[in-house]
Amino acid sequence: MSFHVTAEDARIEVRDNRTILFARLRREDGEWNDASYELDQIIGNNDGHFQWGGQNFTETAEDIRFHPKEGAAEQPILRARLRDCNGEFHDRDVNLTEIVENVNGQFQAKF
Repeated sequence: MSFHVTAEDARIEVRDNRTILFARLRREDGEWNDASYELDQIIGNNDGHFQWGGQNFTETAEDIRFHPKEGAAEQPILRARLRDCNGEFHDRDVNLTEIVENVNGQFQAKF
């Protein structure tokens, strides 16, 4: 299940060169669970573009920010400026519903 429809207080924090997603996620029994997920385990930087299944995008990113409910569909969007192979930075974004889901109150990658 897409995590954003079963989440409260979603946010990111950058700690020790790692980007971590936090939220309270609803479990199957209706109760809430505090959950976290290190996005650098599943998102990389491929020449200035977010790469699903990659790792450690934070190491080559700046101005990392998160919009938990963006647009009419209220999608959770991760934005950052990513460095390419030439050292130039580019504004990029990724919709986290495409790669992260809620499995009984825990974050899980969809792949």
